[in-house]
Amino acid sequence: MDAFYASVELLRYPELKGQPVVIGGGRAHQPRPRPDGTREFATLRHYAGRGVITTATYAARAYGVHSGMGLMKAAALAPDAVLLPVDFAEYRRYSRLFKAAVAEVAPVIEDRGIDEIYIELSDVPGVRDTLGHDPLGGVRAVAQEIKNSVRRATGLSCSIGVTPNKLLSKIASDLDKPDGLTVVTADDIASRIWPLPARRINGIGPKANAKLEGLGIKTIGELAQRERAWLMERFGKSYGAWLYDASHGIDDRPVVTHSEPVSMSRETTFERDLHAVRDRAALSRIFTELVEELAQDLQRKGYAGRTIGIKLRFDDFKTVTRDHTLPQATADARTIRRVAGECLKRVDLTRRLRLLGVRAGTLGKGSGDAGGATRLRATEPAAPYAAEERELPLFSDGDE
Repeated sequence: MDAFYASVELLRYPELKGQPVVIGGGRAHQPRPRPDGTREFATLRHYAGRGVITTATYAARAYGVHSGMGLMKAAALAPDAVLLPVDFAEYRRYSRLFKAAVAEVAPVIEDRGIDEIYIELSDVPGVRDTLGHDPLGGVRAVAQEIKNSVRRATGLSCSIGVTPNKLLSKIASDLDKPDGLTVVTADDIASRIWPLPARRINGIGPKANAKLEGLGIKTIGELAQRERAWLMERFGKSYGAWLYDASHGIDDRPVVTHSEPVSMSRETTFERDLHAVRDRAALSRIFTELVEELAQDLQRKGYAGRTIGIKLRFDDFKTVTRDHTLPQATADARTIRRVAGECLKRVDLTRRLRLLGVRAGTLGKGSGDAGGATRLRATEPAAPYAAEERELPLFSDGDE
């Protein structure tokens, strides 16, 4: 999907179309209605905090703003860009809509997250047909049908890369964004893929890319010119062989239609560093919200977790994790909160906190321990807290 979160927000606020818009704000950055019926939007100019960009419109990206960038840095580049809060519930709703629209045309789908999927087109009716003198006319027509179906269902555009395999399709889907439809055959690799930077291959990260550049390799084509043995000697047997295959467009991974998540988590970075004692009321509230969101995620997807853990990042950027494995899986918010609270007691909380997270691992599909004592439904509501439980400060000084 093209700039997915930002595009969803533009449906809600059409007056922002064509403007630089950044998604990543909090509740304080919610648009406010004016007496004349228009809306007042927050901008980056007056932003103060440590939030990061979730995504940005293409107009904002033209200023050098991109996802993962700190909002303060983005404010220096595009001070007049509109800042909107993140609304994951709405993005998930549109995610379900676009995937259902694709499935109407091509039902064999590998889910790769909220805004991206792989689609197996080989057996879709019409793909093998040629239109006029275009031998790929059938596949282009089916891909365009998918794009049309997505737009009808969501009002949003997507970009599609159609190639012989997943590795090439990942690259091709980005070549003509936004609203692109790119077909790359094996014969097109030299002209379309090899001129691209090596880092465009999904799987070549910053460290590997830096090492490649140190060896004089900047493009995929330059990587393809190296022998397999040469790459294996410098990058290890497995990764070196993969680099060789990837640079030649070789990838035999199938489209996997179902996979089980290893864990689920919820975390947040604070606008300012918080102290476990002086800010314990705020921390307790945030902690409870994260637990409740995690429990809702588990129950909505029909999972339960045996291993409950926490993640803390301090003001010196040191990250600490603690976890505890239960005898029986749970998706109950009160249980998760209790166990996560016990994990907190095993951490030295003298330093200020930048980030707090809660995690559920060792997941099972709606079941408890081996005896199956706990059975959950995806629609089962979160268990409510008693008032005294909700207000109990989990972050406290040593006297409590």
